[in-house]
Amino acid sequence: MAEECGDDRISTLPNDILLNILDRLHVSDAAKTSILSRRWSQLSAKLPRLIINPLPEGVLSLFGRDESRANISDGDLARLNAATFKATKSVLARRDPGQDTIRLLSTMFYLIGDVPISIGHVVGEAMAVHQIEKAEFTILTVKGRDHCTLNDVVNYGKQFVPFFNECRNAFTRLTRLYLENLRFAESDFVSNIFVTCKLLKYLGLFNCDTDNWITLQIEHAQLRELSLVNCRFDKVELKWLPKLTRTTYKFWMSFEDLPLSFGQVPLLEFLHLTTIHFIYHKMVRLSTLLSEICVQDLRLAFKCEKIWVQPEPLTERLAAAFRGLRIVNLVLIPEGHDLTWTMFILEAAPCLEEFYMSVIDHLCEMEYHPVRRRQHLYSAEQKGVEWESPRSDFQHRRLTKLIIFCFGNYIVSHLRRVMKVAVNLMDVYLYDRVACRYCKHINPLNPGRLPRNKKKLNAMRNLLTQDIQSPARIHFLTPSPEMDADHAERSPESFR
Repeated sequence: MAEECGDDRISTLPNDILLNILDRLHVSDAAKTSILSRRWSQLSAKLPRLIINPLPEGVLSLFGRDESRANISDGDLARLNAATFKATKSVLARRDPGQDTIRLLSTMFYLIGDVPISIGHVVGEAMAVHQIEKAEFTILTVKGRDHCTLNDVVNYGKQFVPFFNECRNAFTRLTRLYLENLRFAESDFVSNIFVTCKLLKYLGLFNCDTDNWITLQIEHAQLRELSLVNCRFDKVELKWLPKLTRTTYKFWMSFEDLPLSFGQVPLLEFLHLTTIHFIYHKMVRLSTLLSEICVQDLRLAFKCEKIWVQPEPLTERLAAAFRGLRIVNLVLIPEGHDLTWTMFILEAAPCLEEFYMSVIDHLCEMEYHPVRRRQHLYSAEQKGVEWESPRSDFQHRRLTKLIIFCFGNYIVSHLRRVMKVAVNLMDVYLYDRVACRYCKHINPLNPGRLPRNKKKLNAMRNLLTQDIQSPARIHFLTPSPEMDADHAERSPESFR
């Protein structure tokens, strides 16, 4: 067939289809097709997305994990960096300036040696002559967080500063930036990142801070998503972010009553807060924290430790703070404690449609030894909180889905309580304990396994619905790769 047509079948395809095929390959594999013919060489120079990573995605994910990175030598990382620079320079040099817009230029590399500056210069030069819609830097450190010492993060910060200063022409045009494990001597350096990177739509800071605890005040005209994880700031003030829609703030160290405050963030829809309640932390009143915003999707995670949210009776202030809530997800609630306190959210959020909860003790992450708990300032109080609703006749009319992960017998009474008040509840999804590869050799405190045979499942269903007039369908499920995408995205394992 190829002899009769004078060409192979693939080469007879239109350019847009061939580009679509090449776009799905790792950039190094796509570049290799340039040796096939002049046409293929021209196609490889027109790729709309240039995602340049040291290794193909499947292998790269292994190297990116903290425990795996510890097994890579500095020499291997230097070689990976050199390969990234070579690939970046090669694919950009092959393109004609002013032609074929680059929809995405994404580069991942390690903060080691002089290669980051070389990559920054190449990308900066390309930004000056090519039309680039999205430009991304993912900058990793030699050691992951779990293996970083204080000296490591200080040294990484010292390495990043000259790189940032010398490659400002690249940073000023970035739309996405991820940084990790950096401590800066200058207290205003983090603020300088926001000032310099004016086009950022996403900023992720992981284990980044300054020598002195500061109140980080953020103003940015373009930022749409902000993620702060394990960052040591006294307080974070989101003062003016007119396009911000998503914020994640995990593990604050602040002594303040409220570690986060909101100014002008009119489009904020999603807020994710995670922390461990230490003895110096105060309980957080959501009526105060959320009083200036109108989030629709709220996620609160407790890392199997003390509940840090203060249950509140319904007031005008609380009702205003919860007026826009459509989805609430309470993640990693410690086991064995009364869940009645969660009802205050239902009572204050009349528009709530989906309610997710996961109740589990991850023994692989928890500290049980009393001496070490005192040394690390874990809360010595009972992990649960008490609350009694003053509204005995309360009904909720908008909640349609209730999803509970790690369901056990001790949750039955609370589930019945929710089913009574949620008069239009349509579906209740009860997932068995989520498997944890780190906990699997440790006996769980409260196994709480769902029954396995049909007879026992029917008995459980009858127990849940006894004397309750509810239209809700009860689904008993086991977590799996095939689980509902929305459920998987909100399962406790997605927060590990």
